Amino acid sequence: MDKLDLQEITSGYSERMRRLALFDPLFELDRKREQDLSNQGIDMKGLGLLTLLFFFEQKLMRHYRTGVKQLAAFLEVLTKEQYHLEEAGYEKLARMLIQTFRPTTGKKRSYSFYDWESQREDGIEYSILKANDFDVATNTQYYTLDEDGLELVFATKEFYSEFQLSINQLMLRKQLDKGEFKGALRQISEMRIDVESLEERLVKLKHEIQRSIVSEETFERYKRLLEDIYGRLTREDEEFKELRQFVKETRERLYSKDIHQKEKKTYELVLKITRELESVHYEHSRLLQQSLSLKNTTLVTAQESLYYTGIQAFNFNQDIVSHLVSVPLPMDAMKGVLHPFLKVMEIELWSPLTVLAEQNITEEREERATIGFVELDDQEIDSPYRNWLTGKFKELMQLLLTAIEAGKGRTLSIFMTFLDEAELSALYQERYFYDFWLILHQRSPIVNGQINEEETGKTLLGEALALLGKRTLAIEDGKGVIHQVERYSIQEMIITLEGDEDELS
Repeated sequence: MDKLDLQEITSGYSERMRRLALFDPLFELDRKREQDLSNQGIDMKGLGLLTLLFFFEQKLMRHYRTGVKQLAAFLEVLTKEQYHLEEAGYEKLARMLIQTFRPTTGKKRSYSFYDWESQREDGIEYSILKANDFDVATNTQYYTLDEDGLELVFATKEFYSEFQLSINQLMLRKQLDKGEFKGALRQISEMRIDVESLEERLVKLKHEIQRSIVSEETFERYKRLLEDIYGRLTREDEEFKELRQFVKETRERLYSKDIHQKEKKTYELVLKITRELESVHYEHSRLLQQSLSLKNTTLVTAQESLYYTGIQAFNFNQDIVSHLVSVPLPMDAMKGVLHPFLKVMEIELWSPLTVLAEQNITEEREERATIGFVELDDQEIDSPYRNWLTGKFKELMQLLLTAIEAGKGRTLSIFMTFLDEAELSALYQERYFYDFWLILHQRSPIVNGQINEEETGKTLLGEALALLGKRTLAIEDGKGVIHQVERYSIQEMIITLEGDEDELS
């Protein structure tokens, strides 16, 4: 008992009681003893839950005018085979359900309890249903789910236990971000319990696969299940690696700032978190291997056993030969029965036209690699397309220099954002935009003084590079790939421009 942390156990007690209090209206309905015209007891708690689901569905469908009559009509359609009630009885039942969730006093429901965290009497107020609209002509009040009502609906929804570990990982990251190391240590302990629970489920699943696969449909169902489990465990494993890296960086930061000497208790907690997280990650990695083994070994073995069971149960003489001999089948039907057992027909053909097919002719010659941009032939210098492309490259260079001067040209992605702000997004939807950057990256760095007048006149980037003057433009690889448009993608690039702006030629 000395090792128990009473403060940690009672932490958040009020919030937990608030969540329990949300279920109090359902238990209040359960205590009601309503009967239909046949003196049959009515499941009031069940109808209360159905009422919440009805209002939830109306909220999803954006039907904001939902009141007693609409609920009564829903209950009548749902329970007419089970209960015997008149139309007025259904309206009375609907009014009773609504008044339970939303008292006629207009005040919120309240719940009193003793708060063992603060050691005093406490109470909370909550609202399941709230007034949404009012029709003056018909004197009709309409309702909708309040925030607490939505929380109650979600609390009754089944959240699969396999997602609990992912939820705990998210909570652990939040606690580490806020520096709540003690709570983070407790969160890791809960994660260990989740991993142990997952391990038990995998063992049960293995036995279930071995004894339950009796058909191809069952095999496919378990195959999809194992693929989902493996995919989820893989994502959790990646999250574990990121958490371990985050804890490592936190520990190094505390050590570099000498906090390990000033706050020894905090540093010891971080060290313990590191050890515990590594231990849980190791156990989780074993689960990943087990799921892979289930997927690649157990599942395949079960499929093979299913196949050989079918082979042993199949009797060719009884199932095929006797059927053909005893039942006079027509020729077409007989071919259909025998077709799966016949060898696939193979015919080797050779066409004389292959002699006339195009031949791949190669010759050996020395080719010298040239450094610089690809130059055009003399007859292509005045090409309209060449002039258009040269102008587009010059326009892109002008925009780049403008973006750099505005501090929005450090990387290619930032430059594309600059184009978005200038309403020039259409530029990076064209092919020449990416050719421009690929050629610049290939030539980079473009050092001042390297562009002579002859090269400037012949290359497609001649007019664009002339705008640089004597400055130096460097294009280097960045991290990541830019997918700004669906059709094209390009690697991130880091843009550097050096030199005096006044030295433009």
